[in-house]
Amino acid sequence: MYQRTVHVGSRSGLHARPASLFVQAAMRQPVAVTVGHEGTAPVDARSMLSVLALAAQHGDPLVLSAVGDSAPDAVEELAGLLSQDLDGKA
Repeated sequence: MYQRTVHVGSRSGLHARPASLFVQAAMRQPVAVTVGHEGTAPVDARSMLSVLALAAQHGDPLVLSAVGDSAPDAVEELAGLLSQDLDGKA
């Protein structure tokens, strides 16, 4: 398992627009990635409702995890995206 903790970069947290961009990127990954708050059960990063239910705020640390040969690349790509301020991106 490959795992990384990343802080939410979007100023208003992981709300609709940033969550949508994150979920779309997760859907493009060749492996399933999970995301969650440390110490809680992770959720499928491809599920919009699950990602929104995390209610992650700006600066919150989230743990990304995946298993498989492509896990490091998938997690690093999503971590890079999550750490950006996605509020102004379309």
